[in-house]
Amino acid sequence: MPTAKLNKRNVDAFAPPKDKQAVLWDSEIRGFGLRALPSGLKTFIVQYRNIEGIKRRINLGRYGVITTEQARDLAKIKLGEVAGGQDPAEAIHQARSGMTVAEICDWYLVEARAGNILGRKNRPIKASSLAMDESRINTHIKPILGHRMAKRLTIADVEQMQADVRDGKTAKARGKGRGGRPAGGPGVASRCLGSLQAILGHAKHKGLIAEHPTRGAKKLAINKKTRRLSTAELVAFGKAIAYAERNGENPTALAVVRTLALTGYRREEAQSMKRAWVHAEGGFVSFPDTKTDAQVRSIGPEALKVVLAQPEIVGNPYVFPSMTGAGAYQAAPACFRRVCQWAGIEGATLHTLRHTFGSIAGELGFTELTIRAMLGHASQNVTQDYIHIDEALKLAVRKTSDEIARLLAEGAGSLRPVRQTSAIEI
Repeated sequence: MPTAKLNKRNVDAFAPPKDKQAVLWDSEIRGFGLRALPSGLKTFIVQYRNIEGIKRRINLGRYGVITTEQARDLAKIKLGEVAGGQDPAEAIHQARSGMTVAEICDWYLVEARAGNILGRKNRPIKASSLAMDESRINTHIKPILGHRMAKRLTIADVEQMQADVRDGKTAKARGKGRGGRPAGGPGVASRCLGSLQAILGHAKHKGLIAEHPTRGAKKLAINKKTRRLSTAELVAFGKAIAYAERNGENPTALAVVRTLALTGYRREEAQSMKRAWVHAEGGFVSFPDTKTDAQVRSIGPEALKVVLAQPEIVGNPYVFPSMTGAGAYQAAPACFRRVCQWAGIEGATLHTLRHTFGSIAGELGFTELTIRAMLGHASQNVTQDYIHIDEALKLAVRKTSDEIARLLAEGAGSLRPVRQTSAIEI
């Protein structure tokens, strides 16, 4: 274990390995140390054994919030308490047991972002998931239950929160900038309850509360969206895309929409696709991270034509780059809504294209297992085995993509020659 006198120079110079945390122990005060995380966060700590011989570790404060000298003084005080038979960690635990829901939610976000809380498959929770959790916490959970003592919550409390969110009691007017209006509803309500239940579970696991106070609360049943485009709608959709191309619609947005229709990928998978992930010769895209972890997904020739035709912007790694920065293009949903309006299609979202891809594959006679692998629902190993060993999956993706491309082209071919008109003629 590295040791050195903890002073400003040594603290500033200390950095952990890239893949794990590390501790620099003070050479003068036994048990006084500095923990550094790969993120760069540095925290002063004290480690000791209590009167029962159990090893304990407590945080004194973050470097930058307190100085090295202040941390040294605190360490002397805490270690003095230990010498007198006290257990500072137990005192902290007892104080934490009285945390409010808001405090536990804040604790969860800090610890999860530091990688100290594990989620699915015992891996750190994804940043995208934490962003959604934070939105639900700030918009719905805190306004309703934030002031309540976490350990005193009841099943009735959290189920009432769910009902309040469902009924729009936390709805807000749309603010400035991008983003929709928080309006509640059954889907949002159910996910809020799920987030809170998970947070309380993590708090129990980490010892912040003795028992999960609301275990057994029931989530609202949500009707999954199964909307798909019919064959006739796909033809109309292709006609509307051609009309949009003629009338100045953003070509990057249309390319994202067309790629989603031809691949069945999730919206963020297509929008955030990077050029380095696309393997045109092998006919696949290697996603380092998806909703179901890293995956290798087949892509048909028709979709590859769209992907490879996108202009490259120097310094921007994305297939569909933003025109105003180094990020990915994000305005495809608005384009999709306009295309649907021109095509006379109602009740569809970008996710409808994913359902449509799977439905077309089913109509072509492919099995449910194959369709699940095409859409990335199957486990990573199954998906990769299909792509690297079994050419049947590539064939299924190509045939499905070709059929959708054919229907879109049929619609585009039916568009009348350009003339002065303000509306598409379906």
